[in-house]
This record gives sequence, C-alpha cells and structure tokens, in this order.
Amino acid sequence: MKHVRVFIEKGPKGDYSAYMPDDDGLDYGLIGEGSSIEETIADFKAVYEDMKALYAEEGKHFEEVEFDFSYDVPSFLAYYKGLLTLAGLSRVTGINQSQLSQYVSGYRRPSAKTTKKIESSLHSFGQELSQVNFHFV
Repeated sequence: MKHVRVFIEKGPKGDYSAYMPDDDGLDYGLIGEGSSIEETIADFKAVYEDMKALYAEEGKHFEEVEFDFSYDVPSFLAYYKGLLTLAGLSRVTGINQSQLSQYVSGYRRPSAKTTKKIESSLHSFGQELSQVNFHFV
C-alpha cells in the first residue's frame, strides 16, 4: 500500500492542522484540524473515511493509502511533552532548554539547521534505545 506524508503543524493560535502535500500523486487531498495533535489526527482520519465513502457513493475509484505523520518542531515537542521533558531533550539534542521552550510556545521557530540537529539527535537516541536488552536475574 502506498505511503503518503502528512504534515502536522501548530498554528499561531495554538491549534493544529494536518495536511497532505500536493506531491503525492493522489486525486484527492485531506485536511484535519484540532486543538490537540490527537484530535487533529483523529479528525484527519475521519476526513479520510468520509472521502472514501464519498468516492464509493459516486462510484469512483479511491486509492487507499497509509499515512506517515511528520511534525514541525513545536508540534513534536507539544505532542511528546508528557514523555520527553525539555530538560531531557536538551541533554539529547545539545540545544538549550530555554531555546526549546521558545519553539514550543511559538515565540521562535527553529532554523532548518537546528531542526535537522533535533531530528538527527532524536534518531540517534531512538537507535540507542532500540539496542537496549534486559537480562533476568
């Protein structure tokens, strides 16, 4: 099944939106909105199901896809705030905690270089965690 990117972004008023870029080759587009990332993803998936039903009702072919959600930095930090503290992220990424806080609040936006540094650091940390094995005593 085809995988399609979906971008999740935090808006200036603190709300979220999810949308597909125009480069996926599909003949439909989807947008979801919400006051939280969970609500936004749920809305996006509901819109997908509504679009699928509309195509079926009209007798049109509907290409089913799987979604790969991609976050902007403020959305990612907000989504994982219950699991990853800014202090912990600061240690993992090497980026000052107050700078990360400014990204979450929307006061500042990270540069492309900083965004890549955060992403790369998190991937390395995830890979490190995937190597963890516990032994039983």
